[in-house]
Parts: sequence; structure tokens; C-alpha cells
Amino acid sequence: MKNQTSTNRYRGAFALMTTLFFIWGAIVSLNDILIPHFKGLFNMNYTETMLIQFCFFGAYFLMAVPASLLIERIGYKKGISAGLLTIGLGALLFLPASWTVSYPLFLFGLFTMATGSVILQVVANPYVIILGKPETASSRLNLAQGINSLATTLAPLAGGFLILGHYNTSKEAAAAVEGPYLGLAIFAFLIAVVFFFLKLPKVLETDGVKVRGNVLKFRQLRLGAIALMLYVGAEVAIGSFIVNFLGEPNIAGLAEKEAATYIPLYWGGLMIGRFLGSAILQKASAQKVLCVSALASVLLLAVTILTNGYVAMWAMLVVGLFNSIMWSNIFTLAVNGLGKYTNKASGILVMAPVGGALLPLLQGVLADMPAIGLHLSYILPLSCYAFIIYYAVNGHKPGANELAQVEAGH
Repeated sequence: MKNQTSTNRYRGAFALMTTLFFIWGAIVSLNDILIPHFKGLFNMNYTETMLIQFCFFGAYFLMAVPASLLIERIGYKKGISAGLLTIGLGALLFLPASWTVSYPLFLFGLFTMATGSVILQVVANPYVIILGKPETASSRLNLAQGINSLATTLAPLAGGFLILGHYNTSKEAAAAVEGPYLGLAIFAFLIAVVFFFLKLPKVLETDGVKVRGNVLKFRQLRLGAIALMLYVGAEVAIGSFIVNFLGEPNIAGLAEKEAATYIPLYWGGLMIGRFLGSAILQKASAQKVLCVSALASVLLLAVTILTNGYVAMWAMLVVGLFNSIMWSNIFTLAVNGLGKYTNKASGILVMAPVGGALLPLLQGVLADMPAIGLHLSYILPLSCYAFIIYYAVNGHKPGANELAQVEAGH
């Protein structure tokens, strides 16, 4: 009876934990709606508009270490509430930003929400692992990631309907974001209160001894961190430009609101691919699946660049399907065989989403160049996937005598 009660309690706690994955998935994909909306509202070029992703994903680089230190100080359970409260405060900043029609204040709100997301991501994975039997931990993580992908699929539909449209004044256009982000803030605050009073198992450290050594001496980790950064950057960049790309006369010539309905197809491919990938990976190696996925992404983006119309459009959207397994496979290859250094290596890989800050901004610079433009700017994410092919074929292989060098502190 006691075990049954514990199982039921964990089941309820896990159901609430998946809301964290849903919230940060929704926040990330809503950025794809804000990009075309703010581009028109503030009359900006692509480079200026991509500051949205720069500020959001830059928080992953700047706030990862502070978030970890905060969790060490206040604990995992309070850390969840702190992360949700931070997200809620960031969403509330959209209200004064819309009243004053201030782009910098909108960016600060996004940075604040991203900081809350970083805190949640530091906490979420360990809790999902311990909320149940160890042998089913992988299944729980896959399900939680599927909920995250569900959010990235649904949020753009709601966001596009509520935010995008034709407005007579800048005040009206700015006010369009108030309802969605106020709702997000209220939801985050409510879940924060629930987690504050919820009884959750403590996360126990398995080893109190600090592991010394420069883990960047491991070749597979160094190159893996680069591959993860490029993957996140490419994935975010493609999603960021969907509305603008589909609005190009030589592609589909769609209005913003109509183009936004295609964003869920890109992120939905990610969701489908994750569930398919979990089955495929039972029979195929992570290295082979990663290589095939990256190669397919390169070929699809080559078609996007070299063609026009619906062929280019659909080739770009289908890349989402092959993005699905890249994070998990690169991560696995990067830490494979590192033993006691795995946790320290994972701490470095957690900063990889900074690619989502840099690559969209760089693609925006290319898109603003008259000699290149938006269409040809997809050469940047194509190059990212080309490096991932290299990592899958050769870069994941460990170098000689690396373990001895790390242990010797060289």
C-alpha cells in the first residue's frame, strides 16, 4: 500500500513536472511569432530583429553558472518555484514594454524569461529521473521532451492568431502581445505556488568528492560542445525566419498570419522525430542516426537555397523532422566513456544553447546584405549541419592518452 501511494504521488509530481517542459517550449516557439511582429512594429532590419533570439539564448550562456549556484543554495524544489516566478516576472515586463512601445524593455523581458527557463532546465532533468523507477527513467525523459515539442507545435498557432495581424497604430500592434504574455505570467505564478507546497523527493548527491581535471582535454567533448552549439543555432535560426521566408514573393508570398500557421509544421516534425527516433535508436547506433539526420538536413537546405516556390518552402520545413534526435545523440557521443567526468562534462554542454543567440543574429546579418539576402542566407545553417556530419563520422572519436592528461591536470 505504501509503494502504491508513493507511485501515485510520483505520478502526480511527474505530471506537474511536464508543465515545466511545456512552459519553456512555448516561450521558445513564441519568439518565432515575435520576430515578424516586432520587425514590422519597430521597422527594423533582420539583424536588429534577431536581437530577440540573441537576448533569449544569450541567457543560457550568461546565467547557467549563476543558476547552478542558486540551486545549490536554495535547493531543487525552491529552485523550481524561483524559475517559474522569474518567467512570470519576465512575461509581466511585456506590459510596460507595450505601453511605452519600447524594444529594449521587450528584450529585457525576454532575457528575464530565459533566465527562468535556465533555472528550470538545471532542475528538471534530475527530478524527472528520480520520479519513479530507475529502469523507466529514459522513458520519462522522452515523454517530457515530447511534451516540450507539443508546446513548440501548439504555441505558434495560438500566438499567431492572437498577435499577428494588421494594426492602424504602433500602440495597437504593441498591445497585441499583452494578453498572451499576461496569461503566461499568471500560469507560471500558479504553477510556482503549486510546486512550493508540493512534496517532492530530495535530489541526493551520489558523490561528495569534487572531480578535478580539465575535461576540455577530451576531444569528443570539445567538438561535441561545438556541434551542439551549431545544432541549436541552426534549429533556432531556421524557425526564426519561417514567417519572413514564406512571405518572400519567390517562395510563397504569404501574409504574416497565414505564414505563422506553418511554424507548427516545423516544430511538429521535431516532436514526431523524437518519438520515431526513440524506436529507431533501439536498433541503430547514435553515431549512424546522427550522420544520416545531418546529411538529410544538408541536402534539404541545399534544395531550399537552389529552388523557389513550394519546393523550397517544404524542403526547409522538413528539416525540423531531422533536427529531432540531434541534441540527444550529440550529447550522448560527447560524454560517452567519460566515467566520473560525465557530470562535469554535462555542465559544459548545458551552455550550448548560446548557439541560439549567435547563429540567428549572424544569419540576420547575411539576410541584410544586398548581395546575399534572406534566401541565400540559409547557407549558414547548412554549414552547421555539415560540421555535425564531420562530428558523427570522426569528431566523436576520443583522442589518444586523453584520460591520462586530464587526470594529470595537463
